[in-house]
Amino acid sequence: MGVTMRFDKVASANLLRMRLVGRGEESTQTTGLATSIGAALVLLLAGAIYNASLAVAVRRQFSAWQAAWASCMIVWGACWSQLHLFFFPGMAGAVSAQICTGLSCLAISLATLSAVTALDEGYVSRWARRAALVLTGCVALLGVPLSFMRSGPIDALAGVLGILVLANLLAVAFCIAQAWRRGSHEARSFAGAWSVPMVVLGSIEFIDTNTMFWGGGSQILILFAAAWQTLWLSVAASRSHARLRIERDMARQAEAQAQELARRDSLTGLPNRRGFIERVGTVLEQSQQQGATVALLLIDVDWFKSINDVYGHEAGDVVLATIARQIGPHESRTCTVARLGGEEFAMMVAGLEDFALKRFAEDVRREIAACDHGEAIGRRNVTVSIGLAKAATGADFRSLYRLADEALYDAKRQGRDQVVVRTLDVLVSSAAEDIERAALGS
Repeated sequence: MGVTMRFDKVASANLLRMRLVGRGEESTQTTGLATSIGAALVLLLAGAIYNASLAVAVRRQFSAWQAAWASCMIVWGACWSQLHLFFFPGMAGAVSAQICTGLSCLAISLATLSAVTALDEGYVSRWARRAALVLTGCVALLGVPLSFMRSGPIDALAGVLGILVLANLLAVAFCIAQAWRRGSHEARSFAGAWSVPMVVLGSIEFIDTNTMFWGGGSQILILFAAAWQTLWLSVAASRSHARLRIERDMARQAEAQAQELARRDSLTGLPNRRGFIERVGTVLEQSQQQGATVALLLIDVDWFKSINDVYGHEAGDVVLATIARQIGPHESRTCTVARLGGEEFAMMVAGLEDFALKRFAEDVRREIAACDHGEAIGRRNVTVSIGLAKAATGADFRSLYRLADEALYDAKRQGRDQVVVRTLDVLVSSAAEDIERAALGS
């Protein structure tokens, strides 16, 4: 007949109670106990790894303390279940019991630190936070040395330690309740996480759970309560992190929309002068890489001041918006459309040669002239003058704009409602500049 015996807390027990079971029942109990402990430890290990990774990723103290607490509970569970004796058999007996006692006190301190650091200072009173931290410090300072004592007033100090632990738990509960009352999301998560461990710790003080789970009732309940707390807080941290990421993405999206609106004309919805200048840089670069012709069209509404004077500024706004809706669909990778200000619009086009470019400008002029402005100006026809500047390759925006402005002025002077084309010979200018530099160098 084989007998397996395990003694817990022998130093503080006046009587030693033992229960002998048969070999078959002993095997069943050992298997069930090992399965339960293994499941709890695996859950704690998963929570510890996840919180440690989260602490590194988001740099939050709460996740780091939570990972440390879960790791401490894993070591405590391994020591209590005597798994460590497979590797360190010399630690059997009082040494293992003392380590378990010290780890339990350390775990309480780490759990308190994780809860206090997770709650924002605005939701918890300063004195309540300090009280919780002082009490958890007292638990660690008294509990860890007490676990290594083998003589002296152990029972008296254990009673004091029990009172400190209870006060510490109450202080943490008060901080969570206060933060919850003030609207803290973290407090709600901690309330759900701490409720089960607190109920378990309270129940094992008044209910004899040692006869449950084959003599390891209280320890197994504590392990599963710790696993519950770790998993609950891990899920809560994931949700909080996801919510922060959503808020960050929404803020970035709002910022991008604000920047886009700053580059858009509020009346027509077309890019304004700032947005147009930023976009033409891409068109010029692509045209230079591909060796394509690039052209700038400056479009000015004829007699627009008289429209405002006769029909009012609201009618003038209707005319501008109608013209914008007419030329806006031309926006593409090779064409940029904008309202530069007042009654002046602009288009930057790439890839069109002489005949096609002239025809494109004439089509734009005729389309605008055919626009229906509704009741804003009655049957009055609105025409535009277009100054077109084109370059073979290597043109810069300033040169094109200056030449297009000159062409627009000529169109106005020649009677309006027409297109005037000017060509910017970049290659000839560059050659002349090279000759001039060579002459200066000689």
